[in-house]
This record gives sequence, structure tokens and C-alpha cells, in this order.
Amino acid sequence: MSDSPPQEHRPIAPRRVSFDWRETPLHWIPDEPTATHVINVLHLLLPAGERWFVKVFKEALPLVRDEELLKDVKGFMGQEATHSVQHAYVLDHLAHQGLDTGPYTRHVDFLFEYLLGERPPLGVPVPEREWLRFRLSLIAAIEQFTAVLGDWVLDTEALDRAAPDPVMLDLLRWHGAEEVEHRAVAFDMYEHTGGAELSRYLRRILGMSVTAPVLWYLWGRGAAYLLRHDPQLATRSRYSLREHNRAVHKGLLPTWRALGAAIPRYLRRSYHPSQEGSLHTAVAYLASSPAARTAAGAVGRAALS
Repeated sequence: MSDSPPQEHRPIAPRRVSFDWRETPLHWIPDEPTATHVINVLHLLLPAGERWFVKVFKEALPLVRDEELLKDVKGFMGQEATHSVQHAYVLDHLAHQGLDTGPYTRHVDFLFEYLLGERPPLGVPVPEREWLRFRLSLIAAIEQFTAVLGDWVLDTEALDRAAPDPVMLDLLRWHGAEEVEHRAVAFDMYEHTGGAELSRYLRRILGMSVTAPVLWYLWGRGAAYLLRHDPQLATRSRYSLREHNRAVHKGLLPTWRALGAAIPRYLRRSYHPSQEGSLHTAVAYLASSPAARTAAGAVGRAALS
């Protein structure tokens, strides 16, 4: 993988999408509750997490002095706001099927709204600018993983062979494609606003050092919560690495190696995320996504009426 950014630049802009969840089963990957719920953790984390992205970026907008970056950042914010709304709809759908996610998502809300809010928690004496830069470093690190996951879901053929619910698969691939499309924006925002080169790089290491273990913990705990409260399982089920690894072996989840390798790549001093994933594949999917095409058609019909 090359560390040098490509010359191509594609404008970042939010898209209208429309998903109909009425026919989507709780186990949207048939006979695969573990794979289903490991992926469903996205819906637990992203509504609050991506709202938080937008809030932090709004705080940082006055620091941006590059017009092209400013346009990309605003486009990124629009895309992330849309992602947050669409994944929140899935939480409503899960609740309608008897799986209440509220007890878990309240902890996620606390993490983003209080522990990572506009001011450091418990009155910790961190300067305002430094606290903002630290949170921007966390977003850049999180976006490293979302780009890797987005690339995986676009390319994996095993999910198609498992006959998943097409609406859920479209949501994941539409979202994944936009993550690949804007994969460098959070990193560029952090680099632009992060201060002197050495402190900026050390803070980047700190951001990943916090992000990776916290994400691992939240994901495992979220999968365990969903399996334990799944109303369609005959007995209370527990999350197990054995079942997770079985799903990985079948290609229904990304490999541990693919996820882990994203960390040392990110920690290279010369790294830039523009080479994560295929922009061509992402753009092609965004042009063909059923949800995006349905929304575009609805807008067109409304304009003609």
C-alpha cells in the first residue's frame, strides 16, 4: 500500500436514502445469530457516535483555513448526520421486534455526551484547544476502522451467498461506500488543526491507543447484549469467540488480522488514509444502491407533481 495521497479529489456530499424495514427479519443473516448481532453493534454505536462526530467538527470549523478542506468537512458532517439517522431507524425496528437496545445505548450516550463532551469530564484541567484536538484524534482513529469495515462489506461475497436481507445489506454497503469515499477527511481535519508536527503525531498515537481497545470492548459487550436479549433464540445465548471465529471462517465477519493490521498502518508517521479501500468500488456502489435510487426517484416524482 502506498502512503502517498492520490491526485484525484472527489467532492464529499450527503445523499438522500430511503430504507423500508417492514420485511427485514431480526436475524437478517439466516441461521447466523452471532454474525447478525456482531454486525448489529454498528446500530448501537453509530447514532450517538456520529452525532458526536458532527458536534466536535462544528467546534473545530473556525480552525479550518483551507477552503477545499472546509468543503470536505461540511460534506463529511452531512454524511455522518445521515448515517446517524438511518442507523437510529434500525434501533426502532429492533425494538418493534422485541429487542430493546435502550439499556445499552444509554451507556453509549453517556460516553459521547459526558465523557467526551465539549468539556473534559470531572473538571480535568485540560486546555480547551488541547481537548478539542484530542477528540479530533479519536475521530480520525475511528474513521480508520470504519474505512476498513466499509471496504470489507463492499467486497465480501460471502454475505451475498448467505442470502441476507437485501435492505440491511444495502444499508451496510451504502454506509460502507460513503466511509471509503470520505476516508481521509477526519485525518486531514486532525492534521490541519493538530498543532506542531511532533505533538500532532504523538497525539495521533494516543488517539489510536485509546480508540482501539475501547472499540473492541464496546463491540464485544454490544454483541453479548444483543445475543442475551434476542427474543427469537430459544434460550439466552452468550457471545463466544468460538462462534465469532466460525462466522469469520465463513466470511461473514472481517478477519481479526484485517482489523488488527489497520493499526500499525495508521501509526506510520508518513501514513495517509487515502489508500484505504477502493474509491472506484465505493462510487460504483453509491450509484447503484437501491436505497439511494429509491430516494432519488421519490425526489424526482415530487418535483414533477
